[in-house]
Amino acid sequence: MKMECLNKIRELPGKIGLYFRPLGGEAVMWQGDLPLIAASVIKIPIMVEAFRRFHAGTLDPNQRISVPPEAKMPSCGALTYLHDGLEVTLMDLVVLMIILSDNTATNLLIDLLGADRVNETMKALDIPGICLRRKLFDAQQAARGIQNTVTARGIGLLLERMAAGTLLGPEPDRQMLDILSNQRLNGKLPFFLEPRGVRIAHKTGEDDGITHDVGVIWAKRPFVVCMLSNEVDVPRFERLMQDAALEMYEICSGSDGWNGCA
Repeated sequence: MKMECLNKIRELPGKIGLYFRPLGGEAVMWQGDLPLIAASVIKIPIMVEAFRRFHAGTLDPNQRISVPPEAKMPSCGALTYLHDGLEVTLMDLVVLMIILSDNTATNLLIDLLGADRVNETMKALDIPGICLRRKLFDAQQAARGIQNTVTARGIGLLLERMAAGTLLGPEPDRQMLDILSNQRLNGKLPFFLEPRGVRIAHKTGEDDGITHDVGVIWAKRPFVVCMLSNEVDVPRFERLMQDAALEMYEICSGSDGWNGCA
């Protein structure tokens, strides 16, 4: 079975990475190992590191911290707009970082967890192509070309193992998928699927010329899809994301769930 969306992706200008795989099945990639500026997709590895420590008992998810005014970052998110001196738990930060893509929560977690530790955990888990180099909205480092990067295959493998319960273990993996399933930013991969009641655990990312969406979609045969892009026509690529997710869902909901791809 051919995938129309793959031909369209190949024709688009810009830097694009695609990873699609029905769980336990054959993977389809387009530039799957191309390093791309991560935008908010980097928040998934940060969540994994937080859950690794929660699960190991070295970090308390109920620990409360204050949100200082100087830590507040521009949108997305909610913490920037709440009162000074607000106290939240570490689990609150993780949830806000994912479901609202809260940048203030993200930077507080990077300070607490350490970028190097996030990267070390990705290597220890044998997840390739992910590198957290700086906090969000660090204009000085960004001007020097220092960027957080991911690859479609790296994020795809992380999500596959999370869906299988083999990343950190069945319980922490289930909890992370539950958080990703509560995503509030649903205009890309879920656009045609959410109205049908399809469960989707995913994370978006965007910046100038950048738009991403990556996740697990529960079709008859669940599948992982990661669509990453830099230097693209954002509205055009986001429309392609919507159409591609629907096409993949229909393929994986067919009579055998998956007939291969050319």
